[in-house]
Amino acid sequence: MSGGAQRHVSLFRQPRFRSFFVAHAISQFGDRISELAFPLLAVLVLDATPAQVSVLTALVWLPNLTGIFLGAWVDGRAHKKRLLVAADLIRAALLVTVPVAFAFDAGTLTQLYAVALLTGAASVLFNTAYPAFFVLLVPRSRYIDANSALSASRSVSFIAGPALGGVLVQALTAPVAILVDAVSFVASALGIGRIRPDHTARTARADDPEPGTLWHRARDGLRFTLRHPVLRASLGCTTTVNYFSFVFSALLVLFASRTLGLPSGLLGLALGAGAVGGLLGAVLAPRLSERIGVGRSIVAGAIVFPASISLVAVADGPLWARVGLLGAAEFFSGLGVMLFDVNLNAVNAAVIPDGLRSRVAGAYSTVNYGVRPLGALTGGALGTWLGLRPTLWIAAVGGILCVLWLLPSPIPKVRSLDDLDHPDGPQPDLTEAGRSSGR
Repeated sequence: MSGGAQRHVSLFRQPRFRSFFVAHAISQFGDRISELAFPLLAVLVLDATPAQVSVLTALVWLPNLTGIFLGAWVDGRAHKKRLLVAADLIRAALLVTVPVAFAFDAGTLTQLYAVALLTGAASVLFNTAYPAFFVLLVPRSRYIDANSALSASRSVSFIAGPALGGVLVQALTAPVAILVDAVSFVASALGIGRIRPDHTARTARADDPEPGTLWHRARDGLRFTLRHPVLRASLGCTTTVNYFSFVFSALLVLFASRTLGLPSGLLGLALGAGAVGGLLGAVLAPRLSERIGVGRSIVAGAIVFPASISLVAVADGPLWARVGLLGAAEFFSGLGVMLFDVNLNAVNAAVIPDGLRSRVAGAYSTVNYGVRPLGALTGGALGTWLGLRPTLWIAAVGGILCVLWLLPSPIPKVRSLDDLDHPDGPQPDLTEAGRSSGR
């Protein structure tokens, strides 16, 4: 079937993608509840300080520093689906320990730190196995459409998840809300376990580990990423915006609850209402990329996403104004991040060779996600030293600087994925150099 004909067939008529979409949507919904419940549990029950809340956020992302080696290991495993299922079940088991401990008055901040660290490690396993699994679900011509659909489900979770999370925390306590996320991971594991991927000859070749030590294979992934002009600019941009967005996110719940004085339920509603922008961005991303080009859509999202933090920094006045500005900030943040993510993820998937997908994902996440705990810790330190509002302004201005990585790169000139060379074609300056270093 040609690429043009494939685009007229709904992705939801394809059983493999449909099953993964449902599993992904359930898991994302649970995540939104837990993301609100975890810091609220630390702040409201354990009376955590700004620095302690930032450490909790940092520990979730700290395991990404091992991604470069885990990705090299994952590339040598033939059954990526088993790794995805295992990662979901591990996260579910870890999260269950939180409500159990607090039910017996044994919950501590130390336990929350341990759960955050270990669930973060399981997430790294999932994220490094996912790219090689994703290309089994949809053809290259549908990467943007598939990312749009998955991102749309994530955005819907941001609409309903925080609102429900706030209600659950207020009515049934934060540990019960975290239990809901544990159940969502079990449901995700069951959904992914039902998928029967079509292992083509191309994929089988990608699953064969190349000769060389784990260190050499890990180095291949990092070298390919840094030498490829598209991936290098993509990594620099996402790393910059993630660092400053985590300076912001580490303080968001604390700022909203203590400085703005928003109760848990109203905070959840504000975040959920603002996430409508994410859904709109996910839906509009394919259409906007067709109209102005994939590259320009990425640049637009890279500016709008961090700039929205400034609306939170100026929030003040009556309760309706505080809630409104927080909701508006989330709306434009969601809109920008989806224009950015949907298109950039598709571009990255289109330029990475099959045999390097998990290695590149591991190297990419080591830098991109590894900087997040540094951002969170910076937010806690600056929030304590300068105050919360000045720190939010630093996050807004610093985040916008991410666009400086994109402008001199080939990305703004990309009209469609067809403008990009197929990753498994001849690339002597990049692929071959990476392969030779691994032997």
